[in-house]
Amino acid sequence: MNTPKTRLIAAIAVLLSAPFCRVGRAQDANAEILTPAPAATPHINGPSVFGARPGSPFLYRIPATGVRPIEFSADHLPGGLTLDAASGVITGSLSEVGRSELVLHARNSKGEDHRNFAIVIGESIALTPAMGWNSWNCWADSVDQEKVTRSARALVSSGLSEHGWTYVNIDDTWQGMRSGEGHALQANAKFPDIKGLCDTVHGLGLKMGIYSTPWVTSYAGFVGGSSDNADGAWSQALGGKSAGRHLGKYSFANADARQWAQWGFDYLKYDWKPNDLPHIIEMSQALRKSGRDILFSLSNAAPYPIAADLAHYANSWRTTGDIRDVWTESGSARGFYGVSELGFSQDRWAPYAAPGHWNDPDMLVVGYVGWSAHLHPTQLTAAEQYSHISLWCMLSAPLLLGCDLERLDPFTLGLLTNDEVLALDQDALGRQAVLVATAGSVDVYMKDLEDGSKALGFFNRDTQAQTLAFGKLARIGFSPKLHVRDLWREKDLPDIMDSGREDLNMTIPAHGVMLYKVTSAQ
Repeated sequence: MNTPKTRLIAAIAVLLSAPFCRVGRAQDANAEILTPAPAATPHINGPSVFGARPGSPFLYRIPATGVRPIEFSADHLPGGLTLDAASGVITGSLSEVGRSELVLHARNSKGEDHRNFAIVIGESIALTPAMGWNSWNCWADSVDQEKVTRSARALVSSGLSEHGWTYVNIDDTWQGMRSGEGHALQANAKFPDIKGLCDTVHGLGLKMGIYSTPWVTSYAGFVGGSSDNADGAWSQALGGKSAGRHLGKYSFANADARQWAQWGFDYLKYDWKPNDLPHIIEMSQALRKSGRDILFSLSNAAPYPIAADLAHYANSWRTTGDIRDVWTESGSARGFYGVSELGFSQDRWAPYAAPGHWNDPDMLVVGYVGWSAHLHPTQLTAAEQYSHISLWCMLSAPLLLGCDLERLDPFTLGLLTNDEVLALDQDALGRQAVLVATAGSVDVYMKDLEDGSKALGFFNRDTQAQTLAFGKLARIGFSPKLHVRDLWREKDLPDIMDSGREDLNMTIPAHGVMLYKVTSAQ
């Protein structure tokens, strides 16, 4: 197809003489850390826009790097909201629909930074994809309140929260029995004070997530959102884990949503297969009536024929089966898939991604994972991990870590704290990257950005390094001069000129990536 996008890709050339990274895993001391260390001066990170519904509790923590203490302030902060100058946490509530344009400020002993920021009050929330952590890929059914509390504190102490990582999500196996108002589901003994847990996480300026299913029981065999009994009674003695994987006669969606809101949850992972519209709509409406903004995330393997409806009722939806920490999974018949199988199969979903509604190719598998008490460093090579993070950011996917946050090595921290790469995921335009060209084993993805620039990801699908040569820039509506920035290294490369210049070369390691932002330079 001879389109402006493909002609642009065919014309763009970027010079890089060294390999992207030495092959190695997170624990490999030879794995190259590309992300520069943050400066001592303040730098405000995160999205440029945040949405909330009228009357709902408002919570936003301004993510900023720099030497502490940092003093935060904001110009034009709407009445009804309060900014804590020491923590940068904005709280309160706004009742009127509309958009407020703010200027955020961060100042420390080394300097200051400011950034334009918009607060949008209306029906749409999750105006950029969620960023945070989920318990399943490390703790699975061994999760408990202490582990979640420690993970929340580690999200802050590690510095991840300074880069926009916000959600702390409990997955399956928290569920106890039904005894609350309307037979609302209560927590089991592993979570003795679930409201206190929410309060603790909110006190850190973070948000809390919970898990449920419309089935009688969850995948792990714990109480679900429906029952064949009017009082919601269920006992695992009635059958094995799979006995309750069906939709019960009685639904408790409204009672459960009210209970989650009263506890203080901000995110729901709703998990069953196949996702069906009646139960999606039922829970969407229950969450909306709960009085709290609860991000609605569907799982798993959403049916593509109902994609347009998913985009209407949910904030994100799993487009895939379950991920594992491998590049490609030959044993996918077991229901698990590798990073490349999931990440490079998202193009058909692109029309449905937009602010408030995101395609979800599953959680990130970097750091120490294991789905149990026995964790191991990810099996992905360093190059594969760079591709994993790059592709998910290009796809505007939710970024949910599944690793042990208390065991983050310097390499993994470098992967997760590159603000220029994360900015692709959090770009306010919300446009998902798509495949626009293929050169041998290299797939080229392009993402349109809010400022008019474009992000380009060159992904090597081969097991051997690839060197590419691209020609002069064709005149296709862009200026004859383009700025090129290497996002992982946060470094400008020589401008591309559409005149009398030799081809430029790119070397991409096996399963690696080159990630650039290209801006017209008049």
